Amino acid sequence: MQDLETISREVNRDLRAYKATLMVCTGTGCISAGAFNVRDALNRILKEKSLESDYLVIGTGCNGFCAVGPIVVVQPEGIFYQKVKAKGDVEEIVEKHLQKGSVVERLLYRDPATGQRFQTMADIGFFSKQRPIALRNKGIIDPENIEHYIGRGGYRAIRGILESGSPDEVIESVIKSGIRGRGGGGFPAGIKWRSAREAALQRREIPYVVCNADEGDPGAFMDRSIIEADPHSVIEGMMIGAFSVGANEGFVYVRKEYPLAMARLGKAIRQARERGLLGKNIFETEFSFDIHIHRGAGAFVCGESTALMASMSGKAGEPRAKYVHNVEYGYRDKPTVLNNVETWANIPVIIEKGSDWFASIGTGNVRENPWGGSSGTKVFSLVGAINNTGLVEVPMGVTLREIIYEIGGGIPGGRRFKAVQTGGPSGGCIPVEKLDMPVDFDSLTEAGSMMGSGGMIVMDDRTCMVDVAKYFTGFLMDESCGKCTPCREGLPALYETLDRICNGQGKEGDIEFLEEVSETVSATSLCQLGGTAGNPILSTIRYFRDEYHAHIRDKRCPAGHCKALITYSINHEKCTGCTLCALKCPSGAITGEKKQTHRIDPLKCIKCGICFEVCNFDAVEVK
Repeated sequence: MQDLETISREVNRDLRAYKATLMVCTGTGCISAGAFNVRDALNRILKEKSLESDYLVIGTGCNGFCAVGPIVVVQPEGIFYQKVKAKGDVEEIVEKHLQKGSVVERLLYRDPATGQRFQTMADIGFFSKQRPIALRNKGIIDPENIEHYIGRGGYRAIRGILESGSPDEVIESVIKSGIRGRGGGGFPAGIKWRSAREAALQRREIPYVVCNADEGDPGAFMDRSIIEADPHSVIEGMMIGAFSVGANEGFVYVRKEYPLAMARLGKAIRQARERGLLGKNIFETEFSFDIHIHRGAGAFVCGESTALMASMSGKAGEPRAKYVHNVEYGYRDKPTVLNNVETWANIPVIIEKGSDWFASIGTGNVRENPWGGSSGTKVFSLVGAINNTGLVEVPMGVTLREIIYEIGGGIPGGRRFKAVQTGGPSGGCIPVEKLDMPVDFDSLTEAGSMMGSGGMIVMDDRTCMVDVAKYFTGFLMDESCGKCTPCREGLPALYETLDRICNGQGKEGDIEFLEEVSETVSATSLCQLGGTAGNPILSTIRYFRDEYHAHIRDKRCPAGHCKALITYSINHEKCTGCTLCALKCPSGAITGEKKQTHRIDPLKCIKCGICFEVCNFDAVEVK
């Protein structure tokens, strides 16, 4: 193959030949909002105006700021255009910005609190505290063009260790970096690699490396976005891991619900093979390695390591006893290293910049003890009751307040923050009094939650915490494989109790029952689906016990959410008779003349909440 430096020089020279490049976000979120139409319209208009030799349109992976897509960033100035429409907006960008040199003010990001508009990404608060490492190439390369990755220094790390490194040196570097698995368990990656290598040597077996891209948490899209934006970083990370443990074959286990991620990953693998970066005698050395895609069937429990191995082997996706470790008996009963997408994406940077550099980011003393803290950064999907939804990467140790208010832009409509749920459906809910706690593995565990894969769901004061516990318990109940009794029988018992409480049928002793069964399920389940299933219940009882008491003793839902415990009424002093609530009511429960106060018939009201949402005068009350 052509050497990496030559490819890098050529691709960067070609990019510099253009006056500007228009980076169109074509991650899944922006695509759903019409990003492909925006990209195609830009190419069409540039061609019509004979400007295609001056300006290049590049479809990138997820930019991260999903709340304002489709996104177009004009480089090298970094002008950030948001909510761009193919019809009208694209032509204005070409005519006003590219041809006349004037920024299109109306398409710039506007801060929801201050109303101030910002021209560049660097000026926008959403990006201010981020430090992209795993997401280092998001929004700035074409994920379907291997030359763009090489132009950003790609595949130099694996070449360097093949030329002058040894497996033991690489493993030691990963251990010293302190990187812990980003998939949920937080196990030190380097220790896992060393254990797999030792098991393979002892048993004289050839091990495997596997990438877990089976994220199934509600609201989570970290792994999907990394693959969509930068698949080659994952491939290179797996190559480094394979060299370290002695593997010559690897697999990426991807959810079937991720068609774009699978397509881009498949294309990246084919391009790497064509360039000689996968296959036999890579970089003319004795190292041979290839990667295959294994499509998952969508079972949440298959994100658990041993269940994933069973699924890959053609067996039912069920976990096995934890005394059997994947590093000894994993895929096909061979020593296997399993890390998630984000972990693999970090590895090339650790090799390139050094373990000390990575360990200096984050919290704790990982140089002396791999379990001694949380080094590096973490990618989160920030969703829920938050102004700036999207994908963020922050150093370990950043506070919840910084993430939610400085990056996330606070709560919409000026409502009060109530809680944030971290760690997926098995995570806990952290209340407002913990806003200034650092976000790292140990702090989240102490607070009754977990890091998990990186889902972060923000909730405002209209959220019922009992219903939240019920929702996640129901999710886990449906996704349980049913292999072990505690999970199979315990989760339905917990769900039924929570459902009864939400329906106004709770009784004294229910809270104690929920605590006891949650702790039992967590302590005795076979895998971590059941082992962490009690977190949503235990954390909401720990921080919102009064809300449980209100449901059980007072038959009242303080958040105004549980239908069996609330009534809707109209405050006659605030009602202006605009008739909007009556027009929107699906059951015809609201009556009243125009410019006269209205009333709600409780017998017809289905408690859908539409009247509350549409009223512009806060006249609809929920009690």
